[in-house]
Amino acid sequence: MNLRFLLFPTLLSVALCAAPSVQAQTRVGEAVLVQNEVVRVAASATPINVGDSMLRDETVRTGADSAARFVMADSTNLSLGPSATLKLDRTVFNDEHSYRDVAIRMATGAFRFVTGHSEKTAYKITTPLATIGVRGTILDILSQRGRSVVVLQEGAASVCTLSFQCIQLTQPGDTAIITSTGGKVTITKTNAPPWTFAANCAANAGLCTVNQYADASPTTPAVHDDGMLCGR
Repeated sequence: MNLRFLLFPTLLSVALCAAPSVQAQTRVGEAVLVQNEVVRVAASATPINVGDSMLRDETVRTGADSAARFVMADSTNLSLGPSATLKLDRTVFNDEHSYRDVAIRMATGAFRFVTGHSEKTAYKITTPLATIGVRGTILDILSQRGRSVVVLQEGAASVCTLSFQCIQLTQPGDTAIITSTGGKVTITKTNAPPWTFAANCAANAGLCTVNQYADASPTTPAVHDDGMLCGR
């Protein structure tokens, strides 16, 4: 038997696994609304268009007078207002359309978060000042320098400072306000929110539409996760 035919599959596998262009980047969602400047941030900023993939471990940023909405594989909807930065820190799939663990860092800006089909304990949302646990929830989140605001629109949520001072949001309008002044972080609760994401929705109603992932007509991802091929 010709050894070339025996060796070719092995050599091809080694070449693919060694190639720097083959990265374990998994498609975790899709852009369904893009207004003006929306980019993924890596070595350089790359524009995002409607239908483009949202990838694991990437950072997304909107410019001034810009906005975006993404639908994740478990039908979580993430809306970003102007000058917002969001990082997908971690995504671990249970199956094709649900997560065992998903961590989202909302670094700066205004966001609306609508949970999808995954178990609610799978979601971990952070801002520079707070961690947010969700339980079947629509949340409006504002992350500013020295201040985070979390407004419950539907469901329930637990909001904690990084030093584990926590409050529970259980009624629509319940709001956690976390502030940092002179190195001291405080958390307070009110039912009269000083801000909501609604103003962004008034400017672009599509930001507050909710889609199932199947409705987003996902396309074949340009970057595949080749972890199975490479034995990961």
